[in-house]
Amino acid sequence: MKDVDVVSAQSPAELPPTGHVLVAPDKFKGSLTASEAARHLTAGLRRARPAIPVVELPIADGGDGTADAAVAAGWRRVSVEVTGPTGRPVTAALAVAGDTALVELAEASGLRLLPEGRLQPLTATSTGTGQLLGHAVRLGARRIVLGLGGSACTDGGAGMIQGLGGRLLDAMGNDLPPGGAALRGLHALDLRGLPDLSGIEVIVAGDVDNPLLGRTGATAVYGPQKGAGREEQRVLEAGLRRWADLAEAASRRPARDLPGAGAAGGVGFAALAFLGARFEPGINFLLDLLGFSARARGARLIITGEGSLDTQTLRGKAPVGVARAGARAGVPVVAVAGRRGLTGEQLRRARIQAAYALTDIEPDVERCMRQAGPLLEQLTVAIADEWLPPHQPGREVP
Repeated sequence: MKDVDVVSAQSPAELPPTGHVLVAPDKFKGSLTASEAARHLTAGLRRARPAIPVVELPIADGGDGTADAAVAAGWRRVSVEVTGPTGRPVTAALAVAGDTALVELAEASGLRLLPEGRLQPLTATSTGTGQLLGHAVRLGARRIVLGLGGSACTDGGAGMIQGLGGRLLDAMGNDLPPGGAALRGLHALDLRGLPDLSGIEVIVAGDVDNPLLGRTGATAVYGPQKGAGREEQRVLEAGLRRWADLAEAASRRPARDLPGAGAAGGVGFAALAFLGARFEPGINFLLDLLGFSARARGARLIITGEGSLDTQTLRGKAPVGVARAGARAGVPVVAVAGRRGLTGEQLRRARIQAAYALTDIEPDVERCMRQAGPLLEQLTVAIADEWLPPHQPGREVP
């Protein structure tokens, strides 16, 4: 294996002679799910240090892979057919543990569900997310966690309300077609079909705090990544403004300027306005939900990571959340990534003690994408040499 260029925030701490390694990566977008990344890291560690126990906990921050992370942590997967972002049926999953249900928007309304990746900024809908929420209610959930991220739509969550049983009507009393553009013709709301959510706690878990409208809102900031050009952004912004006016009048909750209202194309707004939801930073809340603290207890090392470790990571992404939680537990945290763009000082402030990148051992970025799994396994050799001296025996995790 080639020499690995490791960016360290500080020298490795004196590690305890016993304890397991907790492997807690997020997805490597376009290459590996969080569960796949965890499996490859574990395989490499078991070859390099077979005596040291490894505990896997794939993680997510509310976006793609959140339901899978919950299932990997022991939750039950429930699959149901819903309306996808283009109106076609898709099979989506939610995760259930006791009376808590975790609904991932990307499962029903995500960019990855667009046929052949063709963006549909004006017509993509969040209807399927509402249908997933309705299914959680029918399952008897008393707490619903709605993970936001990876959305294909900019409809302010209007589709979600339709999916839950609400009606959006034009001036002739006809149901509006799906998508954010149609909201310009919204005339009235009929909410009599919505389920009774009294007694159900709804929590929105996301990693953005944008308002619904304006220069930092859903359309201006996230519209372009969903295919909206300048004219389309004007159309969507006008639709969202009309939606906000009528939605706030109907719900009597002024939610457009609340942190997180602009999340997932404005789905955060509808959750705050109509579902009585509260907004929680995605990674911190989900780490608690997935039982991170219990799995970190007694660990000698935590390995986290994601596809690109860069300045976006510092804005509350999963690796930083893991690193801070590890610091609270007194366990050193190192990160792996496809590419690394953070300095040692930035890593130190994020509580990450060292970072390892696939591009350190394979400069070809396309090959890194194609061969991310085997390369991650190779990278664990450098991590083991630096952080897991072979003379320190392991023990079984209690």
